Amino acid sequence: MKRAIVTGATGMIASALIRTLVKNNVEVYALCRPGDAKDDDFFKSPLVTAVDADISDFGSVPSKIPEKCDVLYHFAWLGTFGGTRNDTYIQSDNIKYTLDAVKLAHDTGCECFVSAGSQAEYGRTSEKLTAETFANPETGYGIAKYTAGKLSRMYAEQLGIRHCWVRILSVFGQKGNPNSIIMSSLGKMLKGEYTSYTKGEQQWDFLHCDDAALAFYLIGEKGRNGAVYPLGSGKTRRLADYITAMRDCVDPSLEIGIGDLPYNEGQVMYLCADISALTEDTGFVPELTFEEGIIRTVEWLKGVRK
Repeated sequence: MKRAIVTGATGMIASALIRTLVKNNVEVYALCRPGDAKDDDFFKSPLVTAVDADISDFGSVPSKIPEKCDVLYHFAWLGTFGGTRNDTYIQSDNIKYTLDAVKLAHDTGCECFVSAGSQAEYGRTSEKLTAETFANPETGYGIAKYTAGKLSRMYAEQLGIRHCWVRILSVFGQKGNPNSIIMSSLGKMLKGEYTSYTKGEQQWDFLHCDDAALAFYLIGEKGRNGAVYPLGSGKTRRLADYITAMRDCVDPSLEIGIGDLPYNEGQVMYLCADISALTEDTGFVPELTFEEGIIRTVEWLKGVRK
């Protein structure tokens, strides 16, 4: 891979991917919404060209990219939080925008299209997630991701482009959603605040964004055409153990309220990716332990607060 396009370039995983691409001497066209802050260090790299492009206007992008590219990584998506996840009009628009991204890949000479799907495509399940696990999405967001994956694969096949769909589980790290359990917990712990949780018996699978970026990079290089790859660490621990590990990385003396809260109705109690196919096809193996990822995240949070 010599040259790549990344949509949604200022998001958590996309930003981490661009750093990984630059590390591997890949030129990057980073597509950003007009007005997005371009404060990541990678924008200073001669290998990175920022391109202002709204998700609804991918058709104007080829004229801004004068060179043939190899892989397009698609992360841009509207309506990812709160009530917008069930906004049917927003989510149906995302399906069209994903198809627009496939056309953009074709029009810029890309041989491969890699897109970010979601664990939400599966709905609730108690089994390890594979490409073959029955998908039963329960939200507009999950339905749109699932549909976008199916239709974009069909369109990519028509255009002769290799297609890989990555169903992301729980990724955390720099620039992560401040309302997620990891980022909100770390934010409070760094202030010395008391934090409350359920009993934390859930078995969950967390992956740091730098490892997620490595996986996406390798998929762009070696991913199998038509593959669906669940993406996580491939291992689970009790949520209570993750919470304790976060506390210990910040301040072992902090009191935490495990068991203070009841479980939500419909609480997901098991979530784990089977990454065996991903490893077999690309060689991906997570490089960071959960604790190492938390340390990186804490260092970033401390820097943001200075």
